[in-house]
Amino acid sequence: QVQLVESGGGLVQPGGSLRLSCAASGSIFSINAVAWYRRAPGKQRELVASITSGSSTHYPDSVKGRFTISRDNAKNTVYLEMNTLKPEDTAVYYCNADISSSQAMPIVWRGYWGQGTQVTVSS
Repeated sequence: QVQLVESGGGLVQPGGSLRLSCAASGSIFSINAVAWYRRAPGKQRELVASITSGSSTHYPDSVKGRFTISRDNAKNTVYLEMNTLKPEDTAVYYCNADISSSQAMPIVWRGYWGQGTQVTVSS
């Protein structure tokens, strides 16, 4: 069994910062790409950041320059540093990771989702 647990959400004023964490636990051999998504009320799920196993990153224009994704492979944890937050960043943030539970070849990657953490940007 593999679990992803997000944390770090909360209420913050416009212009403020938050750091989200996504910790993977359980039967883990390797973690490949990891991504953060968000879903605001009445809107579709949106990709906000992704990071490969080699730490290459990608951001959509809506968060580029404000959000930074990073990973600590020793801790099986991925972070999302969010700065200069805006009310439109309000959403539930989810992490998604491709994880292999066995080193047997061929490696089989499975996608896992966390339960989400609420981020509210409001004065």
